[in-house]
Amino acid sequence: MLKYKRVSLKLSGEAMGGGKTIDFAAVAAIAREIKTLVEAGVEVGVTIGAGNIWRGRSGGSMDRNRADQMGMLATTINCMAMEAALKEEGVETLVLSTLHMPSFCDDFSAEKAIDAMRQGKVCLFACGTGRPFFSTDTAAALKAAEIYADALVLAKNVDGVYSADPNKDPNAVRYSHLTYQQVIEQNLQATDLTAITLCKEQKIPVVVCALKDEGAILRAINGQDVGTVID
Repeated sequence: MLKYKRVSLKLSGEAMGGGKTIDFAAVAAIAREIKTLVEAGVEVGVTIGAGNIWRGRSGGSMDRNRADQMGMLATTINCMAMEAALKEEGVETLVLSTLHMPSFCDDFSAEKAIDAMRQGKVCLFACGTGRPFFSTDTAAALKAAEIYADALVLAKNVDGVYSADPNKDPNAVRYSHLTYQQVIEQNLQATDLTAITLCKEQKIPVVVCALKDEGAILRAINGQDVGTVID
């Protein structure tokens, strides 16, 4: 029995890159993980970051509005790469963009996304929120609210939220459960403040788990003790 039937899944751009701009072996591995979700009956909407290609805040003296627009375009490239990988796995997809770019993908609407997911298609959400100064974590939280997702799943390079950086502190402890308020008050680096506040307001549980731990996302969605649940 699935604990979360419909999820907004956030993937980092770095996960797509594997140290490169786009590592197609890494993308294919992620596509196989997403396929297991679809086969289990999960309705999946995916937001992908752009850090493997571009980060707006790293644009130096460039105008931040323009720099973030470049990041939005980079998320579209990542969505198109994931679309190709999912199709290779036999998974139907639909790329939906917050910004109008009809030559590449359809415009996002919640109704269109929900209808596609009910048909078993994976929706890939491009261009973040469509506005500068907002992270793709916030975009994934916003999409979770718009598509009435049962949870926001943050698939990261660590297996949950820790009391300190586990790569630096051997005494760091992984939390299995946190409240939204604990994350906010303790400034735990689960996601950014805007994203966690939106999830708190909309009562959307946040699940943080390891992307590279095969099967971890599905186990988390099934409600097993994997990663960290924030609610």
